[in-house]
Formats: sequence, structure tokens, C-alpha cells
Amino acid sequence: MADANRPGVVGSDAAGRPARPPVTARSRPQEADVTRISLRAVQDGDLPLFFAWMSDPEATRVAAFTARDPADRAAFDAHWARIRSDTGVVMRTVVADGAVVGHVGEYGEAGDRQVTYWIDRAHWGRGLATAALRAYLDETPTRPLHARAAADNAGSRRVLEKCGFVVTGADRGFARARGGGDRRGPGHAVRLTARPPAGTTDAR
Repeated sequence: MADANRPGVVGSDAAGRPARPPVTARSRPQEADVTRISLRAVQDGDLPLFFAWMSDPEATRVAAFTARDPADRAAFDAHWARIRSDTGVVMRTVVADGAVVGHVGEYGEAGDRQVTYWIDRAHWGRGLATAALRAYLDETPTRPLHARAAADNAGSRRVLEKCGFVVTGADRGFARARGGGDRRGPGHAVRLTARPPAGTTDAR
């Protein structure tokens, strides 16, 4: 997962903006065993699923950069209330063959927009993260678009690189999911960037 400690999920129409129609992308047969991936606005009913996935100990360990206490439902709900009212955050629910399997979107200041995504661990290895991120990149005009992943999270790095991101730097942060308890363990992260295709201009 890319930078799981960041906004996570938001209904892009929750702030009063017109809802966009669902975006659909064909999955590549060699990467996913589903027929179709679609993106839609986040709904209230998605949140219990997201909470369960983002408090999964194994998933948070892999992501490394997580909420202070992923099992704190009250904090999760408060976090979501803030995010869903933030017009600077765009988030889409990922649906695979009619089932909700994750979320993908972006947040941040102009010129430093960050992509974020999370897929239910039960669906890892099916190519869904790659298909979902490709679908989102087709939807958003934002470029450059950045991402951050734990340096040892090879799966997330592969997803980003398949989608055109390249490593542009490294940094350190508090990898709460690696520290245990309330401790904040130091973590290494890589920064990746997706640049605009040749002949286009950045959109922010």
C-alpha cells in the first residue's frame, strides 16, 4: 500500500461536488483474475470494510506507515469525517466483479499531490492494485503525481512502477506498524513520481 498513514478514503462527492460517473478499466489477464475493475464514489457502507482492512495486523505491518492505533474505531471515524469534508482529497472505492475490494485516490498540496491506495489483503496477488491504480491514473489529470512506499514493500513498489512511477528519492518517517505498541519505529521509505507524457503539461 502506498503511504497508508495518509487520508486513506473519502467520498469525492461528499463535499458537495457533482458525483463523477463510475470509471471502468479492463484488467490485464496476466495480472488479474477478474473481468472488470471499476471506481466509484465512496459510500457510507464502505467504511466498515475499510476499517477492517486497515486494522488488519499483517496488512498494516507491510504498509508500515499507518495510523497511530489502526484498531481505534473512534479515531478512524473522526479521521474520515475530516477527510470527507476536505475538497482537496479525492478518493474512489475499488470494485472488482461487483465486490468492494479497496480504495484509491489522491491528496496534498498543488505540485505535491500524492497517490494512495489500499486493497483488502484477502485479494492480494490478483493484480487488483495495479488495475485500480491504472484506472485512477486514467481518471485524474494530475501530473506530476507522487507516491511513498516502505522501502521493503516490494509489492507496492512493483504496483507503482507498473503504472509508470519511477523512484525519485528516499526519506524516513515513523513506521508505527513496525514499532510495536505505542512506539514509533523509524522507517525508510522511497518516493516515486509519475510524470506527464511527452507533449503534455502538468495539471494540478
